[in-house]
Amino acid sequence: MSVYIHESTYVDQPCEIGDGTKIWHFCHIMEHSKIGLGCTLGQNVVVSPEVVLGNNVKVQNNVSIYTGVICEDDVFLGPSVVFTNVINPRSAINRKSEFLKTRIKKGATIGANATIVCGNDIGRFAFIGAGAVVTKEVPDYGLVAGNPARQIGWMSECGKKLEFDPQGQATCSESGVIYIYENGSVRVKY
Repeated sequence: MSVYIHESTYVDQPCEIGDGTKIWHFCHIMEHSKIGLGCTLGQNVVVSPEVVLGNNVKVQNNVSIYTGVICEDDVFLGPSVVFTNVINPRSAINRKSEFLKTRIKKGATIGANATIVCGNDIGRFAFIGAGAVVTKEVPDYGLVAGNPARQIGWMSECGKKLEFDPQGQATCSESGVIYIYENGSVRVKY
């Protein structure tokens, strides 16, 4: 395997870029960032210092991933997703020591033009609707939308909306996997 980096992209050293990763036009990969295996970064993507992208992360066009953001494996970031890393920015005040961490957990999807306010983790296989403004934690498998984002349902690992029966079970229409809703959370039935 190899890495593809378009000639218009800047890659600062040191950084790590995993095999099979493709980085397209006009990107900037900053020092001390880590990009896993088989990732795809669309055009005009910025990966700031110390950002970590797991394996098979897909980043669409015009996304800036700021210091403090960690994306686990199989995360999808839609076009023009916005991350922040300071809760109360001011031009005249340096708050680099106050950067907050934001973790996007395995398999989560963030839709186009969504904004993730720093310090709010996104759960495993969660689904953030296009244009949502996330101002609080999102649970595993949670489906959120709106401004501010509110939970409107649950999603399967395949990205299908789950409809729970009175016994708290739902079957993914694509995979056939059964999910259990109990105590306010969702899990796969084993």
